[in-house]
Amino acid sequence: MSGVLGRTRAFLRLVAIEHSVFALPFAYLATLAAMYDQAVNRRDEAYLESKLGPDFTCPGGADSCGVSFVTVGDTGGIPPVTGWIQWDVLLLVTVAMVAGRTFAMAANRIIDRHIDARNPRTANRELVTGAVSLRTAYIGSGVSLVVFFAAAAALNPLCLLLSPLAVIPLVVYPYGKRFTDFPHAILALAQLVAPVGGWLAVTGTFDGFLPSLVLGLAVGLWIGGFDLIYACQDVAADRTNGVRSFPARFGIKAALWTSSAVHVVTFGLFAWFGVLMEFPLLYWIGLLVTAAVFVYEHRIVRPDDLSRVNRAFFTANGVIGIVLFCFALGDLLFLMD
Repeated sequence: MSGVLGRTRAFLRLVAIEHSVFALPFAYLATLAAMYDQAVNRRDEAYLESKLGPDFTCPGGADSCGVSFVTVGDTGGIPPVTGWIQWDVLLLVTVAMVAGRTFAMAANRIIDRHIDARNPRTANRELVTGAVSLRTAYIGSGVSLVVFFAAAAALNPLCLLLSPLAVIPLVVYPYGKRFTDFPHAILALAQLVAPVGGWLAVTGTFDGFLPSLVLGLAVGLWIGGFDLIYACQDVAADRTNGVRSFPARFGIKAALWTSSAVHVVTFGLFAWFGVLMEFPLLYWIGLLVTAAVFVYEHRIVRPDDLSRVNRAFFTANGVIGIVLFCFALGDLLFLMD
């Protein structure tokens, strides 16, 4: 038993399970936003049906039919949105996210183990040192993939249908550094999947999924932009070993400037998501905090001093996801109609 527990702990270190904090908040945000949006549409249609008669139907929501509380002469007495959180869906999204990320990290470590062995920064990773056997890594990766597909199947047919597409960028990303100077773009695409998947987990349809796409683009660019910074640590080793990346090709200074530009676009997309969701107050306060964290993140990392990259990665990036989620949740629970 102790041997099994030891291998399990080593595997969890291999996949850095604690880093799920970066992706989960945005998957939750998209999931809860979709639940709220769906509940509002149901509330509106039911209420307007009570005013217009049982023949009133509007599958796309009252607004899509050009009907509102104003047009029926009633802007008061609207029932509040209650009981809109679908806990079973939220649980399945959690399982799918953690399983998908675990598969991605295990596959990354397996595919990159020879590259990691030649890089001083990564030479102590578990597959390189033997703390985790290749067999254990393959088993853990396979089990995680099966759990991911099972969770997708339990959510709805669309999620199951799209689940193989979600896996593709997760597998392609570690190979990207072998054939392109822009593997960070592949990582961005992989990260986009989480918010979109969270939304589709609730709706089971692409109707009205624009907010999740915008949020997904924001998350993808956020992580992709930071990956530009993170890769700066490996420029010397990458050039020596023939590993391709934007910093290795264009230099550290260019990578940091590009990352800053990408994060400006990220901020704009986060703002657009807030507009689409019509968040009244708290989300915008959280967005201001996020802007401050972005500024801090880019100020502490300089071309001639990369010693604080890990602080930016573990502290700043963790704060961004948690802050935006918590403030948006506050709006959804307490301030939105």
